[in-house]
Amino acid sequence: MAASELYSKHARVWLPDAAEVWKSAELIRDYTPGDLTLSLQLDDGTSVEHKIDPRTNNLPPLRNPNILVGENDLTALSYLHEPAVLHNLKVRFIDSKLIYTYCGIVLVAINPYENLPIYEPDIINAYSGQNMGDMDPHIFAVAEEAYKQMARDHRNQSIIVSGESGAGKTVSAKYAMRYFATVSCSSGETNVEERVLASSPIMEAFGNAKTTRNDNSSRFGKYIEIGFDKQYSIVGAHMRTYLLEKSRVVFQAHGERNYHVFYQLCASSHLPEFKAFKLGCAEDFHCTNQGQNPAIDGVDDAKEMSSTRRAFSLLGIGESDQMEIYQILSAILHLSNVEVKDQSADRCSILPDNAHLMVFCELMGVPCEEMSHWLCHRKLKTTTETFVKPVSKMNAVHGRDALAKHIYARLFSWIVGSINIALKSAVKQHSFIGVLDIYGFETFDVNSFEQFCINYANEKLQQQFNLHVFKLEQEEYMKEEIPWTLIDFYDNQPCINLIEAKLGILDLLDEECKMPKGSDDTWAQKLYNTLLKQNTHFDKPRLSNRAFIIHHFADKVEYQCAGFLEKNKDTVNQEQINVLKKSKFDLLLKLFEDDDKANKPTGIAGRAGPTQKDNKKTVGLQFRQSLHLLMDTLNATTPHYVRCIKPNDHKASFLLDPVRAVQQLRACGVLETIRISAAGFPSRWTYQEFFSRYRVLMKQKDALPDRKQTCKNLLEKLIKDQEKYQFGKNKIFFRAGQVAYLEKLRSDKLRLACVSIQKTIRCWLARKKYLRLRESAVTIQKYVRGHQARSYVKFLRQTKAALVIQRNVRMWARRRHYLRQRSAAVTIQCIWRAHMAREQYYKLMFEQKAVVLQRWVRGWLARQHYRRTLVAIILLQSCVRRMMAKKELKKLKVEARSVEHFKKLNIGMENKIMQLQMKINEQHKENRELTERLIVLERTHTTERDRQSREIETLRRSEQEAKAKAARVPSLLEQLSFLQHELETSHREKEELEEQTKIYKEQTQQVVEELNMKNNLLMSNIDDLSKEILTQTQQLTEIKTNSENTKQLERDLNEERSRYQSLLSEHLHLEERHRDLKEEMSLSNNSNKSSLKRTDSNYSSNSSEFSQSLDSTESDNSSIQTENETEATVDLPVLLKLQRRVKDLEQEKRSLWQQLDKREEAQQQKAKEVEEQQSVGRTELDLETLKRQELESENKKLKQDLNELRKSLTSDSGDLAPPVPGSLPYNILLDQLNSSSEELEMRKEEVLLLRSHMVRQEALKHRDSLLGESVKLDLSEIPSYQDVDRTADIHTLNEDGELWLAYEGLKETNRLLECQMQKQERHHNERNRKLVEEVNKLRYEKEQQQKLLAQSLLLPENARVEASLKHEITRLTNENLERMEQQEKQDKTIRKLKKQLKFYMKRVEDFEATANNASMMSAPVRTVNITRKEKEYQGMLEYRESDSSRLLKNLVIDLKPRGVAVSFTPGLPAYVIFMCLRYADNVNDDKRVSTLLNSTISCIKGVIKRKDDFEVVSFWLANTCRLMNCLKQYSGDEVFLTHNTAKQNEQVLTNFELSEYHQLFGDLAIQIYRQLIKCVENTLQPLIVASMLENETIQGVLGSKPSGLRKRSTSFPEEAVTLEVLLQRLSYFHTTMSQHGVDSELIKQVVKQQFYIISAVTLNHLLLRKEMCSWSKGLQIRYNVWQLEEWLTERDLADCGAKETLEPLVQAAQLLQIKKNTEADARAICNMCSALTTAQIVKVLTLYTPVIEFEERVSPTFITTIKNLLRDRVESSTLMMDAKKIFSVSVPFTPSSIALETLQIPASLNLGFLTRV
Repeated sequence: MAASELYSKHARVWLPDAAEVWKSAELIRDYTPGDLTLSLQLDDGTSVEHKIDPRTNNLPPLRNPNILVGENDLTALSYLHEPAVLHNLKVRFIDSKLIYTYCGIVLVAINPYENLPIYEPDIINAYSGQNMGDMDPHIFAVAEEAYKQMARDHRNQSIIVSGESGAGKTVSAKYAMRYFATVSCSSGETNVEERVLASSPIMEAFGNAKTTRNDNSSRFGKYIEIGFDKQYSIVGAHMRTYLLEKSRVVFQAHGERNYHVFYQLCASSHLPEFKAFKLGCAEDFHCTNQGQNPAIDGVDDAKEMSSTRRAFSLLGIGESDQMEIYQILSAILHLSNVEVKDQSADRCSILPDNAHLMVFCELMGVPCEEMSHWLCHRKLKTTTETFVKPVSKMNAVHGRDALAKHIYARLFSWIVGSINIALKSAVKQHSFIGVLDIYGFETFDVNSFEQFCINYANEKLQQQFNLHVFKLEQEEYMKEEIPWTLIDFYDNQPCINLIEAKLGILDLLDEECKMPKGSDDTWAQKLYNTLLKQNTHFDKPRLSNRAFIIHHFADKVEYQCAGFLEKNKDTVNQEQINVLKKSKFDLLLKLFEDDDKANKPTGIAGRAGPTQKDNKKTVGLQFRQSLHLLMDTLNATTPHYVRCIKPNDHKASFLLDPVRAVQQLRACGVLETIRISAAGFPSRWTYQEFFSRYRVLMKQKDALPDRKQTCKNLLEKLIKDQEKYQFGKNKIFFRAGQVAYLEKLRSDKLRLACVSIQKTIRCWLARKKYLRLRESAVTIQKYVRGHQARSYVKFLRQTKAALVIQRNVRMWARRRHYLRQRSAAVTIQCIWRAHMAREQYYKLMFEQKAVVLQRWVRGWLARQHYRRTLVAIILLQSCVRRMMAKKELKKLKVEARSVEHFKKLNIGMENKIMQLQMKINEQHKENRELTERLIVLERTHTTERDRQSREIETLRRSEQEAKAKAARVPSLLEQLSFLQHELETSHREKEELEEQTKIYKEQTQQVVEELNMKNNLLMSNIDDLSKEILTQTQQLTEIKTNSENTKQLERDLNEERSRYQSLLSEHLHLEERHRDLKEEMSLSNNSNKSSLKRTDSNYSSNSSEFSQSLDSTESDNSSIQTENETEATVDLPVLLKLQRRVKDLEQEKRSLWQQLDKREEAQQQKAKEVEEQQSVGRTELDLETLKRQELESENKKLKQDLNELRKSLTSDSGDLAPPVPGSLPYNILLDQLNSSSEELEMRKEEVLLLRSHMVRQEALKHRDSLLGESVKLDLSEIPSYQDVDRTADIHTLNEDGELWLAYEGLKETNRLLECQMQKQERHHNERNRKLVEEVNKLRYEKEQQQKLLAQSLLLPENARVEASLKHEITRLTNENLERMEQQEKQDKTIRKLKKQLKFYMKRVEDFEATANNASMMSAPVRTVNITRKEKEYQGMLEYRESDSSRLLKNLVIDLKPRGVAVSFTPGLPAYVIFMCLRYADNVNDDKRVSTLLNSTISCIKGVIKRKDDFEVVSFWLANTCRLMNCLKQYSGDEVFLTHNTAKQNEQVLTNFELSEYHQLFGDLAIQIYRQLIKCVENTLQPLIVASMLENETIQGVLGSKPSGLRKRSTSFPEEAVTLEVLLQRLSYFHTTMSQHGVDSELIKQVVKQQFYIISAVTLNHLLLRKEMCSWSKGLQIRYNVWQLEEWLTERDLADCGAKETLEPLVQAAQLLQIKKNTEADARAICNMCSALTTAQIVKVLTLYTPVIEFEERVSPTFITTIKNLLRDRVESSTLMMDAKKIFSVSVPFTPSSIALETLQIPASLNLGFLTRV
């Protein structure tokens, strides 16, 4: 394939760029060989010319097609090069928010710097058991692949996690270990996986620190081996660490921190246990404050400290050991603050009162003076002498820091050893998975010994990685049997030899460390002299003689020689160590035990010193040895690689820096993997995938049945160069770029097909449009011409009509004008004449009224003047009279004083005087009134005279005027006659007008009345409608509230039911675990095997359930107590509830045992009495008892009649209300009541007499017998007859004893009467009290109703109705509650009476049996002819008690469900067990009943536990429900009796109340149901994804994309799993349940659960598989869902709720197919996807991947719009659906129509020992 074909116009290429590394560009003209430039256009529209080197002819790398961008596997890219890898990672990381990508066998993980919800337990469950290529890239997929290969290949595995600081290595390793801990279960007594995870926070606290690149950077490498047993459960772990950065303990750069544990310790210094360490803030210590940044945002060091301590405790490190660790850490903190002072150039000292040194020595338990001395001095040894030499301040500070680093390194090693001891298990390790968390390739501005060791380790790992990749490529080619050549890949062995070979860098460094005067400079010169000219990977900087350069595989790195020797020797003052060894601190001594072992003298004593010094290993040698050991371990395992990438240096979320990313991709070997893959055949297709993808490139005749030959023929036509591809056994291998070429051909072919289709469709659309336009034009013309003709005719007619109209109108107008003028003139004349007459009339009237007014006014003025004058005169008179009276009074007073003694003599004279005085006053008043009247009369006479004189004058003047006017009378008469004539005409006109107005008024009134009637009708209709609307709205609101309430109640009920069922399942799980532990203990304890028995745990409170001995249960409980204590996974609330339940059951058991003992004693006593009584004849007594029974029965009938009468009087439930007191019915009923009560009293007296007579007869007949003695003894106990002499006198009075017996009988009768009187009195009192309460209640209700009525009258009509309704509702609810309480009380009394009745019936039957036996014994035997009758069966099966185990063994344990389901009646075992139960109930054997039921439950549980088969579980689910329904149906409760026939009601259980077993069998049914769902889930799980997502109905129509090295696998490689397989499995489930007789409602619930599992699993896999999120896959999912819905419809299961469970899947499929561009589309998506959460919607849109080039990706702005629209939605934030969720189940009651007496037991069941009864 020539370059001119690839580099054609519109081809896209990558150009190098300084800022973005690579830029995308597009060719704007074709490239021809020989061109020196390429004409390109950048994405921003800029045109550039790219120069081509004519010598190399290196063209820029081509871009992959858009369809390949964003692939899960980088090897799926057609063009494998650096820009393609970078762009693919960028698209996935930034646009799709995906942090994981495969690169062949490597998982590339980019740190998002954000917490993502992709590590939940649901995600772990989704990846568990899946193949690596089936799911999206994830750390869990790598962990699952390692776990699966370990189990499949029986080979140890390793997961190598590498990357630079801040790339996320520690988090990836942590999640990998979490995955192993979740998917595997520990086999030991405790949870090892929890301890493995608990090691992480400890290692992070002691080995991680904040750096400038990462807040939680691991400053050491570690390799954790997680051990597994033969069942592949975690049994332990072991950790190895590498190259701890000890220098961080004493030095941190700016912005960095020391190890986390120091800051955690300072943050917790306020705790009481840390007070003795004398700590403070982190700023107070030198070694924690050098970086000037002691805090990390979002991290609470105090909380981290508590988690570290919890992890220590979980690993078994006690509190005392922890405090010792913290004590050593505190000592290191104080040591860093010890200040050294200068004394001279080579001498220094420490003040003796240095507080930090004193605290350090106190914590370490060493003398302060000695430690202070050796901090400032050192010992020099020669062969003959030893010298103590002071050191300078700098050397003292270095020695202090070296001591701190040494102590911390020893402490770190001891903690790692303690963790390994804690993680070690006694169980033998079968295999392991190693997780290597090690530093990646590092290069800084200043690189030292640490970077050298790190890069040396990465060189070794890269070599191992290259060899493994090459090995896999070679194995793949050999497996497919294709010819291959050796791939040239980078071999870094020369670089490794440069470092570790003889006379290499490390060897020269160790040699220089042994030299007495060795230094970094001399070592650098040795490097230059030895390696500079011999090794091409070694180089020397131009401007430095103290540095060297190594050409690593990733980059060349310059190392500074300063500090290499010191760090390699890792020296510490031995005298300081000796001082520490003298301490009594236990942990400190443990830290230096290794030194003591290493320093033991070997050989000659005199040479001990030098040999010790020589034998000490350098850091480089130790690291090289540990690295070799690590490589040996990795080479012995199957490696899995995880490369962590740090996207940017700013810790910004989802921001990728291309320069930093490319550096790391080069350093971690990802690009080398790409190069190796590109050198061979990176693109690999199976023949079927290739045919499905590229069948569009061939013709129909080229498609052969042999797919392999078809593909060969097609490739030979398309690609001429056969070296570009190879044919393997199962795959086709392509060189790099060939798939892109094929994709180009395919897109071109599809584009041509689209153009052809578009051309044809456009032609068809244009012709169709033309024909439609032509037809429209003809139609329009036809109608227009017709319209014009009709318009012209209309015009002619209108013209003619207009002339006629004009003529008539003009005539009418002229006539109207004339008539109007004439009428106006007449009207004016009339009005004018009327106006003149009115004026004259008004004038006359005015003059007349003026005269009248003047008259009245003058009279009023005269009267006013008279009144004022009269008042003044009266006032003057009164003043004069008052003055005269006062004078008279003075005189009288003087006289009174002088003649007081005359007043005494003549007392009565005063009264007379007073009377006379009063008469005088009255006469004076009369005189005044008469005088006033006289004055008034005089005035009126004068005024009258004046008025008459004035009238006379006026009459004279008027007479003169009349004479003057008499001459004008004739003219006026003429005018008057004219006016009269006008008046008559006006009257006539007025009458006419009035008649017209009257007629008009009548007409209008009729119209108004009609309108009013219509209006009234409309108003009435409106009122009716409004009322109806109101009622309907009220009904609607009530319905809504009721529906909401019912929905809420249903939700609450479902929640409560689900909680109960989950608790029940947990309880049953614990129960099974308990049984398993008991079985293990019984197997382990051979001595106690016979004594230990397996018991079944039930909830029944029946006494027979606890028939086993207490000793065995106590031993069982004690034996499993230790196991229960160690179970850490048990839920504490459930455990407490179970403990409370066990205590309640134990108490109930004790009480039942006590009741049983009492009953047994009572029964024994009664049996003895019956035996004694049976020995005596009771002929007369029997007659008396019969009479008494008859009377008592009559008494009961009378009581019943009385109760019925009372009920009829008090009940309100009938159609008619009870009679009112005082009415005729009431009086009649009252008379009947009185008569019946009288008759009742008479019967009572007769009964009492008979009883006394019976007692007397008994005493007469049996006084000498034992019964008589007992009677005497009983009578002697009466206090009134304790006197022996008195009884003796009584006996002597009547020797026969008749008098005594009569007296005793009367006495007993009196006592009975007295008791009955008291009882009757209490009854009357109680009745009276109830009546009083009812009266008070009625009075209260009456008052309330009156108040309500008064309040309602004040309210408006609507509010009044509403208030009355509310009141009525409250009253009815109260009545209902009261009736419910009464009904409950009556039910209780009925149950109690039933039990008593059963007991008495039993006693009567026993008595009758004994009486019959006695009569049979006494009666003579005679022969009778016996005739055989046809036997009637009662629906019972008789069996012996010893056959119970045999019955259940044949019927439950050994029964095969398949044969029973096909040939027998559904639920036959349940019917058989229930018929046996009826027999046990009939014989009144409670022990047999409880044994049968408990054994049935235990056997069913055992069968379900042993056989995890759908048929078995379904069969016993049906039989358990049938047995539970039989118990309910034949229980005798009225609720269930209504469903029975008359025969079935006769067969109800009579002796035992088994309602508690209803709950037990209901719980068992729920347990079996959940087991059934688990069987269904296990069966459907491997089919769902293959049938719903992976299977394509029509191959090639939907298309498939090219994939990488990790091909998707199918669940069934031999046979493709289609949707038909899934539907067949569902049909099998449904048919099996139907055959077994499972209730239809229960089948619906199972089907709903099945469809929920299908929906949840499918949606979860859709959310985790990017290649599945496409338009075509949405179409396929909708088709599959339609098939499932059709399956439901065919089986009449459309209303079971299964369709609703598929709604999330349907909406996800619609989301894949809907348009996703505009904001309107976003709103439509938000409205449509109501069943999906926001996280799921965003995830689907993010993963949406086009399968063909014509589709478009979803833009990030559209996803942001979706997020904003869904921001206010309240929902769960979880991404995955809970596939393990089980809906709450309700077991319905379905009565059986099968008659028990007609059931036949098949002989195949081997139940011949049962007998039908």
